[in-house]
Amino acid sequence: MKKILFILFISLIITGCSSSEDSLNLDQILEIGNYVIIDVRTEEEYSSGHVKDAINIPYDEIDERLEIDKEKTILVYCQSGNRSSIAYNILKNLGYEVLDLGAYESISLPKEE
Repeated sequence: MKKILFILFISLIITGCSSSEDSLNLDQILEIGNYVIIDVRTEEEYSSGHVKDAINIPYDEIDERLEIDKEKTILVYCQSGNRSSIAYNILKNLGYEVLDLGAYESISLPKEE
């Protein structure tokens, strides 16, 4: 019995546990096209430059101002990744599929000034 448990444990470590979050792949999301990009920075930060086609909803207003179909995947980002992480958790708790893109400067999507 110990041998079976040990083998099972090692198998889990080697293969990892898959979750729905692991299945969210940016390339696949972009290819399907059923997504919304939300810049959760301040209006001033958004005005200084943002990801093309992103809408601006500051992270601390996201649960009040969000009117997006739950069939869409939401991509969030901010300046450093901290606020987008908070927004990610709020959106997940509201039942959305979400992908946190992290920091604005590290995103390779087209940008607008």
